[in-house]
Amino acid sequence: MQELIQLQRDFFNTNATKSIAFRKQQLQKLEDVLKSNEQLMYDAIYKDFKKSEFDTFTGELALVYSDLKEAKKKVGKWSRIKRKTTNLLNQPGKSYVIPEPLGVSLIIGAWNYPYQLSFAPAISAMVAGCTIILKPSEVPSNTSKAIAKIVNENFDPSYFKVIEGGIPETSALLNEKFDKIFFTGSTSVGRIVYQAAAKYLTPVTLELGGKSPAIITEGSDLKMAAKRLVWAKFLNAGQTCIAPDYLVVHSSVQEKLLRLMKKEVENSCFSTDNGNYVQIVNHRNTERLIKMIATDKIYLGGKYDLETRTIEPTILNDIHFDDAIMEEEIFGPILPIISYTNIDEIITTIKSRPKPLSCYVFTENSSIKNKILSEVSFGGGCVNDAMMHISNSHLGFGGVGDSGMGSYHGEEGFKTFSHYKSVLHKSTIFEPNIKYSPHTDRKLNILKKLFKFS
Repeated sequence: MQELIQLQRDFFNTNATKSIAFRKQQLQKLEDVLKSNEQLMYDAIYKDFKKSEFDTFTGELALVYSDLKEAKKKVGKWSRIKRKTTNLLNQPGKSYVIPEPLGVSLIIGAWNYPYQLSFAPAISAMVAGCTIILKPSEVPSNTSKAIAKIVNENFDPSYFKVIEGGIPETSALLNEKFDKIFFTGSTSVGRIVYQAAAKYLTPVTLELGGKSPAIITEGSDLKMAAKRLVWAKFLNAGQTCIAPDYLVVHSSVQEKLLRLMKKEVENSCFSTDNGNYVQIVNHRNTERLIKMIATDKIYLGGKYDLETRTIEPTILNDIHFDDAIMEEEIFGPILPIISYTNIDEIITTIKSRPKPLSCYVFTENSSIKNKILSEVSFGGGCVNDAMMHISNSHLGFGGVGDSGMGSYHGEEGFKTFSHYKSVLHKSTIFEPNIKYSPHTDRKLNILKKLFKFS
């Protein structure tokens, strides 16, 4: 680990990665090797999850290719020196900030979208001009091997290297000094990563999770809400960090929404055979999810097969905030429904809980929409949709509080792996003696006025 990190640090210090041409070349190279290895990635992820080519492309590779396209196009613009206003006190002079890469970066990916959550932050590091050590999740072992093969056979390890392994390898990496650490995963592990980074004062971006609510008010377009919520919740069998974790539904529309969602689930025919559903990642998580299913609250679904690691789309009705299923993030195909009558009480309850990664508001009422958006703190979200904010690279993606810190995608990703160096460039034409001795009342009065109008 130490030798690899030193190798990357030495290469970074040659300034090669700061070249715009170099960054474009490496981004293009990554795009080329990903496209030439698509079948390898499709086969690997099917072995791990039974995820179809359709879902792998739309949910993972399409976002990666979109990030690559934008990064190649805008790397020059993002990297430009940016002029800033120079205050009166510092005239004559000019001010600007210089974006510079942080250096050697460690990226720790997650298992639920192994390609997208490994390569998307790597693209942000590449476009910023950092070197990269990528540690993909070991849980989906076949995708981890595919990622390692793609990167390690095509990139110089002094620039981009994949390290496979589990907790021992991750711990060994975290014991070393990096210039940036980017982690995607659970809040509990995020705390461990943050503590390890603190030893070296390493800046950290944490993309975590949490119980993301979807609030459905009276007067919503229920048919559209049902369609979009069912898709968002059961995509990837609910193993999505920004999936709606639970629904808060106004009592006046609860029964109708339930009927519409049941119909939508039935029409969708979720199945790995149909290519629109996946397995739970492993037996441990399957068993964890099975224990969450309160059999007396099942409105739809509830069946499972531990051997094949499948749980059918399940909706639980008449859930309350103090029920067991509301204690931790579900991260699976189980959707609890909570009824409400007073929006203020619901907002207060949500605010009393850890800040979620996402929040979704389904309403046609502008005042209620504005009230929720202004009062509830969350990482990002949608109005009258769910999860689709991640597909817009012009929106930074990240959490707040227990759901994470920092953001990425598009220019926000560039900023995440960059330091903006502030520079004041003073003219040498003349130098007022106002700040120099001897100090006088007249000089003090002039300085007070300068500060007042600067």
